[in-house]
Amino acid sequence: MNILGLYSQMPKFTAIMDIIRLLWIIRTVWAVEDVLMDSTTATAELGWMIYPSVGWEEVSGYDENMSTIRTYQVCNVFNGNQNNWVRTKYIQRRGAQRIHVEMKFSVRDCSSIPNVTGSCKETFNLYYFEADKDEATKVYPPWMENPWIKVDTIAADESFSQVDLGGRVMKINTEIRSFGPVSRRGFYLAFQDYGACMSLIAVKVFFRKCPRVIRNGAIFEETLSGAESTSLVSARGSCVPNGEEVDVPIKLYCNGDGEWLVPIGRCVCKAGYESVDNETMCRACPSGSFKASQGDQQCLQCPINSRTTNEGATNCVCRSGYYHADSDPLQMPCTTVPSAPQRVISSVNETSLRLEWDPPKDSGGREDVVYNIICKSCGSGRGACTRCGDNVQFVPRQLGLTDPRVHISDLLAHTQYTFEIQAVNGVSDQSPFSPQFTAVNITTNQAAPSAVSIMHQVSRTVDSITLSWSQPDQPNGVILDYELQYYEKNMAESNSSLLRSQTNTAVIWGLKPGTIYVFQVRARTVAGFGRLSGKMYFQTMTEEEYSSSLQEKLPLIIGSAVAGVVFLIAVVVLIIVCNRRGSDRTESEYTDKLQHYTSGHMSPGMKIYIDPFTYEDPNEAVREFAKEIEVTCVKIEQVIGAGEFGEVCSGNLRLPGKREILVAIKTLKSGYTEKQRRDFLSEASIMGQFDHPNIIHLEGVVTKSTPVMIITEFMENGSLDSFLRQNDGQFTVIQLVGMLRGIAAGMKYLCDMNYVHRDLAARNILVNSNLVCKVSDFGLSRFLEDDTSDPTYTSALGGKIPIRWTAPEAIQYRKFTSSSDVWSYGIVMWEVMSYGERPYWDMSNQDSWIRMSPSGRTVSLNTI
Repeated sequence: MNILGLYSQMPKFTAIMDIIRLLWIIRTVWAVEDVLMDSTTATAELGWMIYPSVGWEEVSGYDENMSTIRTYQVCNVFNGNQNNWVRTKYIQRRGAQRIHVEMKFSVRDCSSIPNVTGSCKETFNLYYFEADKDEATKVYPPWMENPWIKVDTIAADESFSQVDLGGRVMKINTEIRSFGPVSRRGFYLAFQDYGACMSLIAVKVFFRKCPRVIRNGAIFEETLSGAESTSLVSARGSCVPNGEEVDVPIKLYCNGDGEWLVPIGRCVCKAGYESVDNETMCRACPSGSFKASQGDQQCLQCPINSRTTNEGATNCVCRSGYYHADSDPLQMPCTTVPSAPQRVISSVNETSLRLEWDPPKDSGGREDVVYNIICKSCGSGRGACTRCGDNVQFVPRQLGLTDPRVHISDLLAHTQYTFEIQAVNGVSDQSPFSPQFTAVNITTNQAAPSAVSIMHQVSRTVDSITLSWSQPDQPNGVILDYELQYYEKNMAESNSSLLRSQTNTAVIWGLKPGTIYVFQVRARTVAGFGRLSGKMYFQTMTEEEYSSSLQEKLPLIIGSAVAGVVFLIAVVVLIIVCNRRGSDRTESEYTDKLQHYTSGHMSPGMKIYIDPFTYEDPNEAVREFAKEIEVTCVKIEQVIGAGEFGEVCSGNLRLPGKREILVAIKTLKSGYTEKQRRDFLSEASIMGQFDHPNIIHLEGVVTKSTPVMIITEFMENGSLDSFLRQNDGQFTVIQLVGMLRGIAAGMKYLCDMNYVHRDLAARNILVNSNLVCKVSDFGLSRFLEDDTSDPTYTSALGGKIPIRWTAPEAIQYRKFTSSSDVWSYGIVMWEVMSYGERPYWDMSNQDSWIRMSPSGRTVSLNTI
């Protein structure tokens, strides 16, 4: 059938699109025809209604196989204005929506009939009429085009002549027409002749349906075709036994011709089953094989040292004594634990030890063998051995050694030790037995003391520092004295000075004012010096700090002197008074208290956040809450990002008398307006009021030079959302919850301060090198400017709102409270646990709002 012919009556655009669609569709199964009526099967008269009686007549004829059939013929070509009808009996449609009619007929060539040029025709018309029951009579429905519905005018491809009649040549035409949709319980067909000489040899009425098939692992039952030739009827498939749907729900489309089109979705065999017979069934994996997951893959033979106990296995069970590590692929053979290490060599040097050994003879069939060192101290006698303390050092480590060697230090002198060298692999933790090991016994020699672990500064002046330190954890004998090494931080260690002390304190004189010094100390016994302690940094006072300290102490000195003088005067007066009262009194009552101590609890009061925009002059808020820093103290290193008002840089800050620290520097771009300058510095006015370990710390501002800067502590890992995405799956749940706990602590502090953030999101949380999360970005907390380049923020009530993070009441009524911050914190929890996934994924802001809207109604954000 010509596809273009089907579309000749359709609009050009629709026809082209449908043709393209049909060219891409692959037909899979031919249609099933369900016959409603076939005139060739009649064994008696058809009994169709004829109008008028002198038109059509029923006669016996022959088909192309010369079988006897009942036919209708008409040949009133010599009379003009013919209108001859023949109507079939009532035909039940049996649920069909589109009906097909196949007609076989022959037509006499009008040119072969003399003198009938004007009245002879070579075509006839096909009509149908719907009814819920058999209600036709001789006069109803009327024999006219209305109420009958015309299907088509039927023309013959071939016609016969007088010559064909003489040669008994049959020229039978076959035409198929369809109509629909039909909705009544049944219908009648009618054939109208208006001047042809023809024979209606056979009429077959049928409808088409898509047959029951199995495709892509799913069963599709018989499905009736649609009402139109272009209709596509969706049929839901059901997976074959032991099959499971993947991707989208599986379905096929039945077209108007009763043909299935390419399926959408598919079913695959579930774990333990494999596809056979061209995906028409799922068969259980035979014994000795397995399939771990759903899919198209076939069952695999069990790996070495494993087996299955029944059919349909999803995994194989290891034989006794063999195991499978959790990280091992299921097709990997089962393995066992390794044997003990071989040929251990030990080398003792005072209180340190070096052990070397050969790998085990049997690795258990694995390549992930590592070694653990178990240290046991047996004292100097024959008592029971105990585990060594945490002070013993193992290099590179005690557990999980990949190389067959280790260096052990900080052992006790003159002590017996037993070291067990265990060999373990990836399945050792699944074995009920302890790892196999080789043991070695050693005895340490006399040793120097261990290192001093900690040092404290007692006091300092402009030219001296007083230090104290603890005794070594392992003195290994009597401490004779200590040696203190010190030098300026900016100088080489070779320029260091030494000081001996008989005790664990020392006063170091002759130092430079305001200078940082490096100090190290070590203890000495008869065995010699121990190791130097770790480097500690202490700074002497500057002249200004020393003068300030004296000024602070001056009132105390004067007060003490005055108190002493008053006390002496009081004593003198008391003696004089006592002497005047009589010399017989050898003793006086003295019950006055020289000092009176009071105790009690004072509530410091609750600190409340002050909005800097309530100040008549916003610059006054900056001066009150932010510290002004000299630009000479700031050194910008590199640009690390861009903010709303300018660039964000990393750099160094070195304040007088303090160590240099790494900081983040926000700069205000050139060409700013006064309003932009106020808005930029308002963030510093806000941050300057906060003091909490989970709130970004403000170091100060630079406002007296260009560019204007806000200086904060530096957060090494940047924003939380990008940090999580870069480290997807690298943290434990405990670590993630720890991050959330820190954020919650910071937000509780802001809530207690009566401060509403308004823009809490993972992008506005910064992370330092210790994974401490700190709330930041207070610039957007009050002003959400119109920035059409950022889809995160959507217009609402004249401002910009981060729809995906904002509570519904805040979006709809622009009402921001600590409760709306709690909503945003819930979104942040989702971001953290999903490692930085975007809330509501790829939905538009409008769809996100519909999802979170309490009423569930569609409300345009432009109307909010």
